Amino acid sequence: QLQLVESGGGSVQPGESLRLSCDASGFSLQYWAIGWFRQAPGKEREGISCISSDDATTNYVDSVKGRFAISKNAAKNAAYLQMSSLNPDDTAVYFCAADASGVCTLRGSEYDLWGRGTRVTVSS
Repeated sequence: QLQLVESGGGSVQPGESLRLSCDASGFSLQYWAIGWFRQAPGKEREGISCISSDDATTNYVDSVKGRFAISKNAAKNAAYLQMSSLNPDDTAVYFCAADASGVCTLRGSEYDLWGRGTRVTVSS
């Protein structure tokens, strides 16, 4: 069974950091593109970062550029989202997704497999 499981969410104060993990099972994540998405309360889901299957291409939505970093670890069959300088606008449920085409895109409709999400709350 192909599965993605996110972890690492939690409650932090503004300015702090978190690292989200996306663990894959049932397939080899290194051959897939990975995207991170988030959905804030009352808002639509948005794509915030992606990485291509060969790790050569990454992309970020403007609101997280310079603060978030996406990566993959083939040996651990996992992907990560390092988040720094968090602010209340980053409060959301964060999802990872996998795209078998291997292409880095922030369009959620392109992704084939989704995790269930992990909640991040940024509040003082």
